[in-house]
Amino acid sequence: MLIKHNKGLIMFLNIVYLILGLVLILVGANALTDGASSLAKKWGMSDLVIGLTVVAFGTSAPELVISVMSAIEGNAGLAIGNVVGSNIFNICAIGGITAMVSPIVVSKGIMRADIPLVILSALVLLVMGNSALLDGSGSNVVTRVDGIILLLFFMIFMYHTFSVAKETPAGEGEGEEIAKTKEMPMWKGALWVIGGLAGLIYGGDRFVAGASGLASGLGVSDAVIGLTIVAAGTSLPELATSITAALKGKTGIAVGNIIGSNIFNIFLVLGCSATVRQLPFGNVGNVDLLVLTATSLLFWLFGYVYKERTITRLEGALLFLCYVAYMIWTIVG
Repeated sequence: MLIKHNKGLIMFLNIVYLILGLVLILVGANALTDGASSLAKKWGMSDLVIGLTVVAFGTSAPELVISVMSAIEGNAGLAIGNVVGSNIFNICAIGGITAMVSPIVVSKGIMRADIPLVILSALVLLVMGNSALLDGSGSNVVTRVDGIILLLFFMIFMYHTFSVAKETPAGEGEGEEIAKTKEMPMWKGALWVIGGLAGLIYGGDRFVAGASGLASGLGVSDAVIGLTIVAAGTSLPELATSITAALKGKTGIAVGNIIGSNIFNIFLVLGCSATVRQLPFGNVGNVDLLVLTATSLLFWLFGYVYKERTITRLEGALLFLCYVAYMIWTIVG
Protein backbone atom coordinates (compact mmCIF):
# COMPACT_ATOMS: atom_id res chain seq x y z
CA MET A 1 0.00 0.00 0.00
CA LEU A 2 2.84 2.38 0.94
CA ILE A 3 4.66 1.58 -2.33
CA LYS A 4 1.53 2.37 -4.36
CA HIS A 5 1.11 5.64 -2.41
CA ASN A 6 4.73 6.65 -3.11
CA LYS A 7 4.35 5.86 -6.82
CA GLY A 8 1.18 7.94 -6.96
CA LEU A 9 2.94 10.86 -5.25
CA ILE A 10 5.89 10.65 -7.66
CA MET A 11 3.54 10.61 -10.67
CA PHE A 12 1.69 13.65 -9.26
CA LEU A 13 4.97 15.56 -8.77
CA ASN A 14 6.00 14.73 -12.34
CA ILE A 15 2.71 16.16 -13.63
CA VAL A 16 3.32 19.33 -11.56
CA TYR A 17 6.83 19.62 -13.05
CA LEU A 18 5.33 19.15 -16.52
CA ILE A 19 2.76 21.96 -16.09
CA LEU A 20 5.19 24.29 -14.29
CA GLY A 21 7.80 23.77 -17.02
CA LEU A 22 5.31 24.51 -19.79
CA VAL A 23 4.15 27.76 -18.12
CA LEU A 24 7.74 28.95 -17.61
CA ILE A 25 8.59 28.10 -21.23
CA LEU A 26 5.65 30.10 -22.61
CA VAL A 27 6.28 33.13 -20.39
CA GLY A 28 10.01 33.00 -21.07
CA ALA A 29 9.47 32.74 -24.83
CA ASN A 30 7.30 35.86 -24.86
CA ALA A 31 9.80 37.87 -22.80
CA LEU A 32 12.73 36.67 -24.91
CA THR A 33 11.01 37.54 -28.20
CA ASP A 34 10.16 41.09 -27.07
CA GLY A 35 13.57 41.69 -25.48
CA ALA A 36 15.52 40.30 -28.44
CA SER A 37 13.44 42.28 -30.93
CA SER A 38 14.03 45.49 -28.97
CA LEU A 39 17.79 44.88 -28.84
CA ALA A 40 17.77 44.11 -32.57
CA LYS A 41 16.26 47.51 -33.28
CA LYS A 42 18.65 49.31 -30.91
CA TRP A 43 21.71 47.63 -32.46
CA GLY A 44 20.52 48.09 -36.04
CA MET A 45 20.23 44.33 -36.59
CA SER A 46 17.37 42.47 -38.28
CA ASP A 47 14.94 40.16 -36.50
CA LEU A 48 16.32 37.35 -38.65
CA VAL A 49 19.89 37.73 -37.37
CA ILE A 50 18.70 37.92 -33.75
CA GLY A 51 16.72 34.73 -34.34
CA LEU A 52 19.81 33.03 -35.79
CA THR A 53 22.04 34.01 -32.86
CA VAL A 54 20.63 35.20 -29.50
CA VAL A 55 17.28 33.43 -29.66
CA ALA A 56 18.67 30.25 -31.23
CA PHE A 57 21.47 30.00 -28.66
CA GLY A 58 19.12 30.62 -25.75
CA THR A 59 16.50 28.14 -26.87
CA SER A 60 19.20 25.54 -27.65
CA ALA A 61 20.57 25.81 -24.12
CA PRO A 62 18.42 22.92 -22.78
CA GLU A 63 19.75 20.61 -25.52
CA LEU A 64 23.31 21.74 -24.80
CA VAL A 65 23.06 21.13 -21.06
CA ILE A 66 21.28 17.78 -21.35
CA SER A 67 23.51 16.42 -24.15
CA VAL A 68 26.78 17.47 -22.49
CA MET A 69 25.65 16.05 -19.12
CA SER A 70 24.58 12.84 -20.87
CA ALA A 71 28.00 12.60 -22.52
CA ILE A 72 29.77 13.13 -19.18
CA GLU A 73 27.64 10.40 -17.59
CA GLY A 74 28.29 8.05 -20.54
CA ASN A 75 24.72 8.05 -21.86
CA ALA A 76 25.57 8.56 -25.55
CA GLY A 77 22.18 7.40 -26.81
CA LEU A 78 20.40 10.17 -24.94
CA ALA A 79 22.91 12.79 -26.13
CA ILE A 80 22.60 11.90 -29.83
CA GLY A 81 18.90 11.03 -29.64
CA ASN A 82 18.21 14.42 -28.09
CA VAL A 83 19.92 16.25 -30.98
CA VAL A 84 18.42 14.15 -33.79
CA GLY A 85 14.94 14.11 -32.25
CA SER A 86 15.04 17.85 -31.49
CA ASN A 87 16.01 18.74 -35.05
CA ILE A 88 13.24 16.60 -36.53
CA PHE A 89 10.82 18.22 -34.07
CA ASN A 90 12.08 21.70 -35.03
CA ILE A 91 11.52 21.20 -38.76
CA CYS A 92 8.34 19.13 -38.77
CA ALA A 93 6.46 20.08 -35.60
CA ILE A 94 7.66 23.66 -35.05
CA GLY A 95 7.95 24.54 -38.74
CA GLY A 96 4.64 22.86 -39.47
CA ILE A 97 2.66 24.38 -36.59
CA THR A 98 4.19 27.84 -37.11
CA ALA A 99 3.29 27.77 -40.82
CA MET A 100 -0.26 26.73 -39.96
CA VAL A 101 -0.52 29.70 -37.58
CA SER A 102 0.94 32.13 -40.11
CA PRO A 103 2.58 31.25 -43.47
CA ILE A 104 6.37 31.59 -43.20
CA VAL A 105 7.93 33.93 -45.72
CA VAL A 106 11.59 32.99 -46.33
CA SER A 107 14.09 35.53 -47.66
CA LYS A 108 16.28 34.80 -50.68
CA GLY A 109 19.42 34.80 -48.54
CA ILE A 110 17.97 32.16 -46.20
CA MET A 111 16.88 29.99 -49.14
CA ARG A 112 20.31 30.17 -50.79
CA ALA A 113 22.65 29.98 -47.80
CA ASP A 114 21.17 29.07 -44.41
CA ILE A 115 18.67 26.30 -45.21
CA PRO A 116 21.29 24.49 -47.38
CA LEU A 117 23.55 24.64 -44.30
CA VAL A 118 20.82 22.87 -42.31
CA ILE A 119 20.74 20.17 -45.01
CA LEU A 120 24.54 19.97 -44.91
CA SER A 121 24.53 19.50 -41.12
CA ALA A 122 22.04 16.63 -41.49
CA LEU A 123 24.18 15.03 -44.22
CA VAL A 124 27.31 15.34 -42.05
CA LEU A 125 25.52 13.56 -39.22
CA LEU A 126 24.27 10.88 -41.65
CA VAL A 127 27.85 10.22 -42.79
CA MET A 128 29.07 10.04 -39.18
CA GLY A 129 26.23 7.65 -38.41
CA ASN A 130 27.59 5.26 -41.05
CA SER A 131 31.26 5.45 -40.09
CA ALA A 132 31.39 1.68 -39.50
CA LEU A 133 30.27 1.02 -43.06
CA LEU A 134 32.50 3.68 -44.61
CA ASP A 135 35.79 2.95 -42.83
CA GLY A 136 35.23 -0.65 -41.77
CA SER A 137 35.31 0.10 -38.03
CA GLY A 138 33.35 -1.90 -35.49
CA SER A 139 30.64 0.64 -34.64
CA ASN A 140 29.14 3.97 -35.62
CA VAL A 141 30.69 6.62 -33.38
CA VAL A 142 30.98 10.41 -33.23
CA THR A 143 34.65 10.69 -32.19
CA ARG A 144 36.38 13.61 -30.47
CA VAL A 145 37.92 14.53 -33.83
CA ASP A 146 34.41 14.57 -35.32
CA GLY A 147 33.34 16.79 -32.44
CA ILE A 148 36.12 19.27 -33.18
CA ILE A 149 35.16 19.27 -36.89
CA LEU A 150 31.55 20.02 -35.94
CA LEU A 151 32.69 22.94 -33.77
CA LEU A 152 34.74 24.28 -36.69
CA PHE A 153 31.60 24.14 -38.84
CA PHE A 154 29.84 26.09 -36.09
CA MET A 155 32.53 28.79 -36.13
CA ILE A 156 32.10 29.13 -39.92
CA PHE A 157 28.34 29.48 -39.44
CA MET A 158 28.79 32.18 -36.80
CA TYR A 159 31.25 34.07 -39.01
CA HIS A 160 28.73 33.95 -41.87
CA THR A 161 25.89 35.10 -39.59
CA PHE A 162 27.75 38.09 -38.19
CA SER A 163 28.90 39.02 -41.69
CA VAL A 164 25.24 39.11 -42.71
CA ALA A 165 24.46 41.18 -39.60
CA LYS A 166 26.97 43.85 -40.65
CA GLU A 167 25.83 43.95 -44.27
CA THR A 168 22.03 43.75 -43.82
CA PRO A 169 20.24 46.97 -42.82
CA ALA A 170 17.67 46.61 -40.05
CA GLY A 171 14.25 45.68 -41.44
CA GLU A 172 15.45 44.78 -44.92
CA GLY A 173 13.13 42.20 -46.44
CA GLU A 174 10.93 42.10 -43.35
CA GLY A 175 8.22 44.62 -44.19
CA GLU A 176 6.65 46.10 -41.08
CA GLU A 177 8.18 43.65 -38.59
CA ILE A 178 10.75 46.07 -37.18
CA ALA A 179 8.20 48.89 -37.03
CA LYS A 180 5.99 46.74 -34.76
CA THR A 181 8.83 45.93 -32.37
CA LYS A 182 8.05 46.97 -28.80
CA GLU A 183 10.12 49.99 -27.72
CA MET A 184 12.02 49.63 -24.43
CA PRO A 185 15.27 50.92 -22.90
CA MET A 186 18.45 48.92 -23.54
CA TRP A 187 18.69 47.76 -19.91
CA LYS A 188 15.09 46.56 -19.93
CA GLY A 189 15.55 44.71 -23.23
CA ALA A 190 18.63 42.95 -21.82
CA LEU A 191 16.74 42.13 -18.61
CA TRP A 192 13.87 40.62 -20.59
CA VAL A 193 16.27 38.52 -22.65
CA ILE A 194 18.06 37.24 -19.52
CA GLY A 195 14.79 36.62 -17.68
CA GLY A 196 13.29 34.94 -20.73
CA LEU A 197 16.30 32.67 -21.14
CA ALA A 198 16.16 31.76 -17.44
CA GLY A 199 12.49 30.85 -17.77
CA LEU A 200 13.12 28.82 -20.92
CA ILE A 201 16.07 26.91 -19.50
CA TYR A 202 14.57 26.18 -16.07
CA GLY A 203 11.14 25.51 -17.56
CA GLY A 204 12.64 23.14 -20.11
CA ASP A 205 14.54 21.34 -17.36
CA ARG A 206 11.41 20.91 -15.21
CA PHE A 207 9.36 19.78 -18.23
CA VAL A 208 11.90 17.14 -19.22
CA ALA A 209 12.23 15.96 -15.61
CA GLY A 210 8.46 15.58 -15.34
CA ALA A 211 8.06 13.97 -18.76
CA SER A 212 10.95 11.55 -18.20
CA GLY A 213 9.57 10.60 -14.80
CA LEU A 214 6.15 9.92 -16.26
CA ALA A 215 7.66 7.92 -19.12
CA SER A 216 9.74 5.82 -16.72
CA GLY A 217 6.68 5.20 -14.59
CA LEU A 218 4.81 4.04 -17.67
CA GLY A 219 7.67 1.73 -18.73
CA VAL A 220 8.91 3.60 -21.82
CA SER A 221 12.51 2.79 -22.84
CA ASP A 222 15.39 5.29 -22.64
CA ALA A 223 15.90 5.12 -26.42
CA VAL A 224 12.33 6.23 -27.07
CA ILE A 225 12.62 8.90 -24.35
CA GLY A 226 15.69 10.41 -26.02
CA LEU A 227 14.14 10.65 -29.50
CA THR A 228 10.66 11.65 -28.37
CA ILE A 229 9.95 13.07 -24.91
CA VAL A 230 13.35 14.61 -24.16
CA ALA A 231 13.72 15.86 -27.74
CA ALA A 232 10.26 17.43 -27.76
CA GLY A 233 10.69 18.78 -24.23
CA THR A 234 13.99 20.51 -24.94
CA SER A 235 12.53 21.89 -28.20
CA LEU A 236 9.51 23.46 -26.52
CA PRO A 237 11.38 26.79 -26.15
CA GLU A 238 11.83 26.88 -29.94
CA LEU A 239 8.16 25.99 -30.42
CA ALA A 240 6.91 28.65 -28.00
CA THR A 241 9.28 31.31 -29.35
CA SER A 242 8.45 30.59 -33.01
CA ILE A 243 4.67 30.53 -32.47
CA THR A 244 4.82 33.70 -30.37
CA ALA A 245 6.89 35.40 -33.07
CA ALA A 246 4.51 34.21 -35.82
CA LEU A 247 1.46 35.54 -33.92
CA LYS A 248 3.21 38.92 -33.70
CA GLY A 249 4.02 38.85 -37.42
CA LYS A 250 7.76 38.41 -36.87
CA THR A 251 8.34 35.61 -39.36
CA GLY A 252 12.03 36.54 -39.50
CA ILE A 253 12.46 35.40 -35.90
CA ALA A 254 10.33 32.29 -36.48
CA VAL A 255 12.27 30.91 -39.46
CA GLY A 256 15.61 32.13 -38.11
CA ASN A 257 14.91 30.35 -34.83
CA ILE A 258 14.19 27.01 -36.54
CA ILE A 259 17.23 27.20 -38.81
CA GLY A 260 19.60 28.56 -36.19
CA SER A 261 18.54 26.00 -33.57
CA ASN A 262 19.07 23.05 -35.93
CA ILE A 263 22.54 24.28 -36.86
CA PHE A 264 23.36 24.97 -33.19
CA ASN A 265 22.17 21.51 -32.16
CA ILE A 266 24.38 19.55 -34.56
CA PHE A 267 27.44 21.76 -34.83
CA LEU A 268 27.58 23.20 -31.28
CA VAL A 269 25.63 20.85 -29.01
CA LEU A 270 26.80 17.58 -30.57
CA GLY A 271 30.27 19.05 -31.17
CA CYS A 272 30.68 19.95 -27.49
CA SER A 273 29.23 16.62 -26.36
CA ALA A 274 31.53 14.55 -28.60
CA THR A 275 34.54 16.60 -27.52
CA VAL A 276 33.79 15.66 -23.92
CA ARG A 277 33.50 11.94 -24.80
CA GLN A 278 33.09 10.01 -28.07
CA LEU A 279 29.48 9.09 -28.67
CA PRO A 280 28.35 5.72 -30.08
CA PHE A 281 25.10 6.08 -32.05
CA GLY A 282 23.61 2.99 -30.42
CA ASN A 283 19.86 2.77 -31.10
CA VAL A 284 19.83 5.96 -33.18
CA GLY A 285 19.93 4.43 -36.65
CA ASN A 286 19.74 5.27 -40.34
CA VAL A 287 15.96 5.64 -40.32
CA ASP A 288 16.22 8.50 -37.80
CA LEU A 289 19.11 10.12 -39.67
CA LEU A 290 17.40 9.73 -43.06
CA VAL A 291 14.18 11.24 -41.69
CA LEU A 292 16.19 14.23 -40.47
CA THR A 293 17.92 14.64 -43.85
CA ALA A 294 14.72 14.16 -45.88
CA THR A 295 12.65 16.61 -43.81
CA SER A 296 15.44 19.21 -43.96
CA LEU A 297 15.39 18.91 -47.76
CA LEU A 298 11.58 19.01 -47.78
CA PHE A 299 11.54 22.25 -45.76
CA TRP A 300 13.86 23.81 -48.35
CA LEU A 301 11.84 22.52 -51.33
CA PHE A 302 8.57 23.82 -49.86
CA GLY A 303 10.05 27.31 -50.08
CA TYR A 304 10.25 26.95 -53.86
CA VAL A 305 7.05 25.14 -54.81
CA TYR A 306 3.41 26.27 -54.89
CA LYS A 307 4.08 29.81 -53.62
CA GLU A 308 7.61 31.15 -54.01
CA ARG A 309 9.65 31.51 -50.81
CA THR A 310 6.65 30.82 -48.56
CA ILE A 311 5.91 27.81 -46.37
CA THR A 312 2.12 27.74 -46.71
CA ARG A 313 -0.45 26.42 -44.22
CA LEU A 314 -0.94 23.29 -46.37
CA GLU A 315 2.80 22.65 -46.48
CA GLY A 316 2.96 23.24 -42.72
CA ALA A 317 0.24 20.63 -42.21
CA LEU A 318 2.20 18.14 -44.36
CA LEU A 319 5.35 18.75 -42.27
CA PHE A 320 3.41 18.18 -39.05
CA LEU A 321 1.91 14.94 -40.45
CA CYS A 322 5.45 13.79 -41.24
CA TYR A 323 6.32 14.24 -37.56
CA VAL A 324 3.21 12.36 -36.41
CA ALA A 325 4.11 9.47 -38.74
CA TYR A 326 7.70 9.43 -37.46
CA MET A 327 6.51 9.39 -33.84
CA ILE A 328 4.17 6.49 -34.53
CA TRP A 329 7.01 4.56 -36.20
CA THR A 330 9.42 5.31 -33.32
CA ILE A 331 7.02 4.32 -30.54
CA VAL A 332 5.42 1.30 -32.24
CA GLY A 333 8.68 0.12 -33.86
